[in-house]
Amino acid sequence: MNINILTFGCSANQADSEIMAGLLTKAGYELVESAESADLVIVNSCVVKGKTETHVFKEICRLKKLKKKIIVAGCMPQTKIYTSKLKDVSVLGVYETERVVDAVKAVLSGKKISWLSTKKKEKLCFPRLRKNPAIAVVVISSGCLGHCTYCIVKLAKGELFSYPENMIINEIKTALKEGCKEIWLTSQDCAAYGLDTGTSLVSLLETVVALDGDFFVRVGMSNPNHLIKNLDKLIELYKNPKVFKFLHIPVQSGNNEILKLMNRKYTVEDFRTIITKFRKAIPTITISTDLICGFPSETEKQFEDSLEIIKWLEPDVLNLNMFWPRPGTPAAKMKQLKPGTGRERTRKIAEVFEKILLRKNEAWVGWKGRILIDEIGKKGGFVGRNFAYKPIVIKKAKLGELIKVKIVDSTIDYLSGQLYAE
Repeated sequence: MNINILTFGCSANQADSEIMAGLLTKAGYELVESAESADLVIVNSCVVKGKTETHVFKEICRLKKLKKKIIVAGCMPQTKIYTSKLKDVSVLGVYETERVVDAVKAVLSGKKISWLSTKKKEKLCFPRLRKNPAIAVVVISSGCLGHCTYCIVKLAKGELFSYPENMIINEIKTALKEGCKEIWLTSQDCAAYGLDTGTSLVSLLETVVALDGDFFVRVGMSNPNHLIKNLDKLIELYKNPKVFKFLHIPVQSGNNEILKLMNRKYTVEDFRTIITKFRKAIPTITISTDLICGFPSETEKQFEDSLEIIKWLEPDVLNLNMFWPRPGTPAAKMKQLKPGTGRERTRKIAEVFEKILLRKNEAWVGWKGRILIDEIGKKGGFVGRNFAYKPIVIKKAKLGELIKVKIVDSTIDYLSGQLYAE
């Protein structure tokens, strides 16, 4: 039987899909690229944005018209508010990933299943069929300690559940043996890792970078309120040559009153302190941040504060989102702004960011150094990452290869490189 897995959302969802693919392949099923050629389609869903939710339901409707057997997995079935919308399809919750083979057998035999559990489990050390053989996506925890008023993911994944350090290390060792060169440590909030078990991200990173081998670690999104607790120790760890100089730290708003309404548990001043210390220690560090425009009650002055923080920060990556009320969240019940306000504010931020990014990318032209080839280019060629995780496109290479290049050109999206020999 042929199985197709469609993945929406974050890197944790990507990891779940790789596990499901690995378990199904081991059980003798054939994984296919298109839904049209599949006997059954697993839709690994995401609910974080309204736009993504719409895409998921459009895909489910399309699959129904194709008369495909369907299992909806991921966050959507785990979030109770979607129960009625998914009543006519089989569902597999976020903590039932390891049961995917039995789920597929049941649905292919004509049964309709609803396998949901709130008992959290470590999703590590399972067979995997990796989307990218050069990259190991290693989930270090599920859930979080926050209660952000706009976030629907909390309804699906609940409180923080940190995975045991020894299991994470075993997962990484297996990945390295299989040829992976890039390790993504990922979760809803990497900086919160271990706060429920008496350990920390610092302890985990110290163990990871001590492992033998020529590999690189990308630390995933870390919220300011937890990151600041171990700031100096984390900065020292970021100096390790095995750690990409890449910091994903969401600001969400440049105004403290809006941050309080979001229930974000840090201030703009905390955020500035973190960035200032990191940049003093590692001037060329790549900064990725997230920002929401048009949060309920956001005034023009409060929006200007967000514009100002982006001008000050000059991020290398900006995940810019117009506020979209998510069902079941406190922010959805707040008084919303006039239609079009969020869209206009998002446009203004985007224009400023484009100018920042063009200027910052141009500054990399002429750089020479080693990059790790970690991706096949969407328009041909290959993409490699340097120490600061900057994407550098090169014509000829191999996945997982370490090569020396010189950056010869830049665009708003990437840098262009040529092979370089000293």
